[in-house]
Amino acid sequence: MVAPGALLAAIDGVGADRRRGGYSRHVFDDAERQLREWFVEQAEARDLRVTTDRNANVWAWWGEPGDDAVVTGSHLDSVPGGGAFDGPLGVVSALSAVDVLRERGFRPRRPLAVVVFAEEEGGRFGVPCLGSRLLAGTIDADRARALRDPDGVTFAEAMRSFGADPSRAGRDEEALRRIGQFVELHVEQGRGLVDLDRPVAVASSILAHGRWRFRFRGQGNHAGATLLADRRDPMLPAAQLVVAARRAAGSVADGRATVGRLVPTPGGTNVIASTVDVWLDARSPQDAGTRAMVEELTAAARECAGAEGCQVEVTEESYGDAVRFDPALRDRLSGLLGDAPVLATGAGHDAGVLAAAVPTAMLFVRNPTGISHAPEEHAEDDDCTAGAHALARVLDHLAG
Repeated sequence: MVAPGALLAAIDGVGADRRRGGYSRHVFDDAERQLREWFVEQAEARDLRVTTDRNANVWAWWGEPGDDAVVTGSHLDSVPGGGAFDGPLGVVSALSAVDVLRERGFRPRRPLAVVVFAEEEGGRFGVPCLGSRLLAGTIDADRARALRDPDGVTFAEAMRSFGADPSRAGRDEEALRRIGQFVELHVEQGRGLVDLDRPVAVASSILAHGRWRFRFRGQGNHAGATLLADRRDPMLPAAQLVVAARRAAGSVADGRATVGRLVPTPGGTNVIASTVDVWLDARSPQDAGTRAMVEELTAAARECAGAEGCQVEVTEESYGDAVRFDPALRDRLSGLLGDAPVLATGAGHDAGVLAAAVPTAMLFVRNPTGISHAPEEHAEDDDCTAGAHALARVLDHLAG
């Protein structure tokens, strides 16, 4: 077996972000293209048959593609300045698990595949799990094609430059039919396994979560020549929204509300902004709690904008209801892995998108820092190897 740590080391320099630290790897950019090429090389070295579907997701098949397959994998893209493990660990662990099974002389009785989903983090086009959402038909294809990155490039244009046909993007009945069960391994994004002193866990659920853009409109003007009484400064209600988000999250049980991105236009130091875009990430265990936070913050944004003589527009950019992973599959895997602990997660995943269409499960590997979406994200080599062996056992059980 080529250990996950060794496979991660092979891609260590790809997409390193000197300004933010960590890695910035976004769909169809140079870094992500290099990682796709690397994955294809690794898959073909294992005699896996590689195909790319109509939504730019990459599949590596053990034998002939077929229906009712056991599928594993994750993603290779990252958030801006993300860690080394979020996404890639699931991909390299799948390759390592294939190595383990081959060394044992295993031959799958069901089709078996490793998949790399496109744009899971939404770091370029703003919508998370875009590849799996398109495949499952949970996002309108026309809307997806029209999404724009910060440079104004549409998803359709980016697909075309990659050599894919954007007119074919959308729900993929053939690909869905081929997924009998999907198991995604991921680095844990939290401290559950640290506190339990266990290397591997099985997922139970994902919080209801979404992203909303608040666009505050005011009047751009000179920072020195404009009296305070004459200003319509959209930065003020934007700043008040940031503070209100923390307050709103505290009013909902296990709620989380975060502003991680704020963009003023035109963005000059001595310029009163004309518009300020603020992106809100809101999550809670139940749909009602998440919606309640967003309603509270929308009302607060309108009140604060009005007080400053500004306007606000609120746009829901993505949303996923709470996910409960297939309970029978979850319990089977927990028992198979020696009563592995069962943990909920606040992070969204491709497995969560697919859960409405096919039986899905997730495995988590211990993260000693408890930090994710940041350079400090980590997993020890021994735990990564334990995760790959756990995944191999799962694939043996399901596909054998």
